[in-house]
Order: sequence, then C-alpha cells, then structure tokens
Amino acid sequence: MKGDRITLRNMVFYGYHGAFEAEKELGQRFEVDVELVTGLSVPGQTDDLEQSINYVDVYTLVQDIVQERSYNLLEAIAENIAGEILSAYSVDQVVVRVRKPNVPIGGVIDHVEVEITRQGRG
Repeated sequence: MKGDRITLRNMVFYGYHGAFEAEKELGQRFEVDVELVTGLSVPGQTDDLEQSINYVDVYTLVQDIVQERSYNLLEAIAENIAGEILSAYSVDQVVVRVRKPNVPIGGVIDHVEVEITRQGRG
C-alpha cells in the first residue's frame, strides 16, 4: 500500500565532514533518519524478511557513508545516502535527514538539519 513506511530514526555516527579543515580532522557526531516509503502488505502477511527490507542492511549502508567517507556538506551526505538506497532497494520514495549537533556557528543552536526527499521506482 502506498504510504507504508519503514523508518530508522536517530542513527548516530562519528564522521569527518564539514566545510572547515578542523571538522574533517577532529570529526564529530552526526545523526541520520531514513524513511523508506514502500508497500508493506506482502511482508506483513507473509512474515518473511525476504519480502521486506532488512533494517540491518540499511543501517550498515548509512554507517558506511557517514563513517567511511568525507563530505563538505550535509546535503552531500544526504544525497549519497538517498542515491545508494534507491539503487539498492525497490522503494517508492526515500526521505533522508542528516543532523549536525555541534555546528561552528558562533552561537547557541541545538543542531542543523538537512532533509531531502527523492523518488524511487514510482
């Protein structure tokens, strides 16, 4: 059914991303949410993991992108996560949120977040 979704919320990784060299040298915490919009009636009826999306595989994919690569922008992290998910899984849509809690912004802020939505198989 359209509108069904699998959500992995607040995955936390340590990565080396940012526009400043110090951010890339020291690294910092990043938080990621992924929402996969896809039909879940078949896996719900069959109770068969092969008919669904393995959450561990999605987590590992995101972990690899955030921890093993380096980007200047949160936008690039989100775009790469969305692209790899759409390449690996048959989903209608993916929503990716990437948060950076420790932003060198010169003031008090909880975090900066980028959210992107990309269409899949349609």
